[in-house]
Amino acid sequence: MSFNLENIISIRDFKKSDVEYILDLAEDMEPIAKSEKVCHKKDGKLLGVMFYEPSTRTRLSFETAMKRLGGDVIGFNQKQGTSIQKGEVLYDTAQIISQYADAIVLRHDMEGAARFISNKVDVPVINAGDGAGQHPTQTLLDLYTMRRTLDNINNIKIAIVGDLKYGRTVHSLVYALAMFNAEIVFISPNELQMPPEILKDLEKINCKFSIKSSLADNISDVDVVYMTRIQKERFPDPQEYLKVKGQYALKGKDLENSDVIVMHPLPRVDEISFDVDKLDNAMYFKQAFYGVPIRMALLDSIIK
Repeated sequence: MSFNLENIISIRDFKKSDVEYILDLAEDMEPIAKSEKVCHKKDGKLLGVMFYEPSTRTRLSFETAMKRLGGDVIGFNQKQGTSIQKGEVLYDTAQIISQYADAIVLRHDMEGAARFISNKVDVPVINAGDGAGQHPTQTLLDLYTMRRTLDNINNIKIAIVGDLKYGRTVHSLVYALAMFNAEIVFISPNELQMPPEILKDLEKINCKFSIKSSLADNISDVDVVYMTRIQKERFPDPQEYLKVKGQYALKGKDLENSDVIVMHPLPRVDEISFDVDKLDNAMYFKQAFYGVPIRMALLDSIIK
């Protein structure tokens, strides 16, 4: 089995075999991610990070992944202090970073930004989130978390809860879940339902899904509950955000006598109470760690 993608832009660019290749390679990378082994595969290589939006887990896990592989990192995690403040456009900034680094990781508020840049520079580009568009590396670490926890990700049933309209993590995730014949329960306010074009895509590929509004009534028979944050920064009207804020909150008592896996791409606000953290089936912090071996596998595969 081999991996032939030159850029990581959308999970829809992946075949099922590509996903399985990365998941398998990530498992090999785990001992390195845990400091149990030392790796020099990317000695002398540089990763350029361009983060136009805030990030904790994605940025730090990419930096950790590159350093665990023996390489190093350059770039920026905010616009302040860069020529972007002077009016430099994305194209020019990416061209400059591509002169210094062997690959680029881009987070941007404009949907399609990573695809645009990947067609303009001569180094591999990884999409670390483009507006309300895609977040393919998050999807891969989500699948990896499920596989490491459940042993098998074929034919699972998953409830995806919260902001399904603007949530780029779930936009990517559903396409990957469909590859593995998952059954998906979408739980959200009417205002934040999964975009119709994505639902149409799922219908075309015969992915089984249902649309619900109640959290408590729809998590008793699923394998995974995937919570998401209502994203204030994505709402054009602050009043619309206030209407849906706090509608879904998972509490420890909701999970009594349940072994359902609880996941969240983080950060959380009020959608998972702190008493869930102590439960054995709370996987969101482990999920964040799994971003390191997954991103190690991706960097190892595209940086030559």
